[in-house]
Amino acid sequence: MDIKSKSKYLFVIWVILIAYGLSGLFSVLTNGSRYMHGDYFESEEYNSQMDQFVAMLNVYELYGMPKEEMKKQITVTDEEIEEHRTRYGSLGDQISNIGMQYNDQIKAAIDSGNKAAEDVLTKERDEKIADITENFNSDEYVRGKIVKEKEKKIDEFYRTLQEYRSEFNHLGQAYKYYLKDNSTGKVYTNLSLSKTESATDYMNKKDMFYVQDYAVLQRNYLFTGYSEKFLPFNEVAESILENQKDRDLSGQIGLSKSASGKHIAIMNYNDYQTGKKLFFVYLLTSFAALIASYFLAKRKPATVFGSFEHMKPLYGRIPLDVRAVLLLLTGVFLLLSMTLISEQFVYYHSNFFSSLIELIISLIAAASLLAFGWIQLKFLLEYRNDWQQLKDDARNSLLIKSYYAVLDAFIVKSIGFQLLVILGIAFAMGMLFVGVLAAGGGDIIVIAFAIGVISLPIFLIIMRKAGYLNKVLKHTEELAAGNLGADIPVKGKSAIAKHAANINDLRNTVKVSHKEQAKSERLKTELITNVSHDLRTPLTSIITYTELLKTPDLAPEDRDSYLEILDRKSKRLKVLIDDLFEATKMASGNIELHKEKVDLNQLLQQALAEYNDALSQSTLQLRISQPEHPVYAFVDGQKLWRVFDNLIGNILKYALENTRVYVSVKEEQERVVLTFKNITKYELGEDLNELFERFKRGDQSRHTEGSGLGLAIAKSIVDLHEGSLDIEVDGDLFKVTVILEKLN
Repeated sequence: MDIKSKSKYLFVIWVILIAYGLSGLFSVLTNGSRYMHGDYFESEEYNSQMDQFVAMLNVYELYGMPKEEMKKQITVTDEEIEEHRTRYGSLGDQISNIGMQYNDQIKAAIDSGNKAAEDVLTKERDEKIADITENFNSDEYVRGKIVKEKEKKIDEFYRTLQEYRSEFNHLGQAYKYYLKDNSTGKVYTNLSLSKTESATDYMNKKDMFYVQDYAVLQRNYLFTGYSEKFLPFNEVAESILENQKDRDLSGQIGLSKSASGKHIAIMNYNDYQTGKKLFFVYLLTSFAALIASYFLAKRKPATVFGSFEHMKPLYGRIPLDVRAVLLLLTGVFLLLSMTLISEQFVYYHSNFFSSLIELIISLIAAASLLAFGWIQLKFLLEYRNDWQQLKDDARNSLLIKSYYAVLDAFIVKSIGFQLLVILGIAFAMGMLFVGVLAAGGGDIIVIAFAIGVISLPIFLIIMRKAGYLNKVLKHTEELAAGNLGADIPVKGKSAIAKHAANINDLRNTVKVSHKEQAKSERLKTELITNVSHDLRTPLTSIITYTELLKTPDLAPEDRDSYLEILDRKSKRLKVLIDDLFEATKMASGNIELHKEKVDLNQLLQQALAEYNDALSQSTLQLRISQPEHPVYAFVDGQKLWRVFDNLIGNILKYALENTRVYVSVKEEQERVVLTFKNITKYELGEDLNELFERFKRGDQSRHTEGSGLGLAIAKSIVDLHEGSLDIEVDGDLFKVTVILEKLN
């Protein structure tokens, strides 16, 4: 083995020893208080578990009472009566709120001519108002209400006690107690004592891991849960049980050695003892590792520390401030890895191999970070002998470069000012040149002519360009301020002219954007209004007739009528919700198509067949034009059938009575064109694209049964098939054109 390889191996061993040793010292800071100050019975986990047992013992055994007795001790104060009375405001406020709650429902019943529903709602409102009024007239009336509320709280408290009983019994298998009420002589214990045995036969160091006096444990407990930590807090039960706190109780509670080793209390004790042993072994071995690393470095410093000059050029390319941050991050992750090492001892796994693997991984990570940090620190310390290099590297740091970049960005105040300065310098240099020539005997007249004929026109041209640029900048500032104004005049084909043209395009785009935004806000408002109207109408009917069904002695024929209305309105509501859900899925593209070869002629005929009865009962005259041979397309038949279904349904809803309806299928080269034409019974708006918006209808009064989603769903389906669906209106003629790719 050569010297270089030996140096590498010794360095690796050294950093591993250092990492392990430092992790031990770090563990003293993080976990020393757990094991170096007292034993397990002074630890936080034992005290927490004992607190839980004492809190439950108080409730279940020491201070418990029958539910009915607790209810008899309920008291109501004047403050509670006043709080209950004004909980929701003054009498006027509460009556006003109740009125507002019922006004809409009563109005809906009146509008629908439902006298029974109106009477039921009015009676319910008046009863609530009478109840609130009585609250403000009688203290005893309010007192009775509060008593009932507290009785419910007590019932809830005893249900909770029943739920936590098993947990208390489980803790009682490990924690043994013998307590005595000194005033009554009553004994509370879970020890199995014979007549000849006393509590001292069990409550001793032989049979108990640890014994404590009850007086020491009984601190500031809440009877229904110590700080709400072990049992849900119940204010009513707490106030009643609090009155028993003056009882004189004495005795002892201890952790029994006879408890099962699988009990959580015993497992915690055993885990603590094992962890304590591992901690001190870990501490001793870490100190040994530090001592070994010290002697290794002392005996062979050159071999251990080695030479890392081959890494210096690569490291030197990193900016100085980045190196500092990198060193800081290395230190942070080193502390984290040391924490992981110490936790393998303190919070060990029952699986030895799992703990060993995690320890090795953490140790390798810590050693690697320590080596990386050592190399960085070694190179940074070399600046002690080369302060000039430190200054140079500081000037090339990212922070300094960023600082100067910001300064450079603010040097230019005005392009016109810069041009003026540049031209002034050029003019001064020219005059200097003339002076030099004059001093040398040059032809001053020729030079002055050149300056007057060439330089002056160039100066004027540049100043004109600067003025034009300033105009462009001024328009840009106005545009940024929101003042769109008029277009900038575009002069020539220079870069400034191109920039002016771009500003004009941006201005026009902003104008269009403002219009689209205003339109979007209007459509959003209409959408919310339409959704509220379409969903609320059937929902109001459902609520009204549901209330009517609750009416006592309702006639069977009325009940059947109400159920029929409920069935119709609920189905209507389901259609609206299903259509809205499908339209949302379509718009987001979150839908999967199952394409196959489909005859569009046959698919259209199937869609028309669904409406045979409706068409025959209507006054519309249907005219169908389609090829006699099949016309195939590669589409999702089920989804495309929905398109035809929506379009035919719209025709039945919105076509003018006693008019003709035309449906045609045509083949044009590589595509299929389907056309649906009818005369509308409603006057359509100017913007046809709005008909594709959700909940937008041609029937602005919204008297029809549609959801307003048909065209939106149809267009989304056609778009997913990479086709097109367009609308044309000529007067009252409404035409829908669907174009799909034909399958040859």
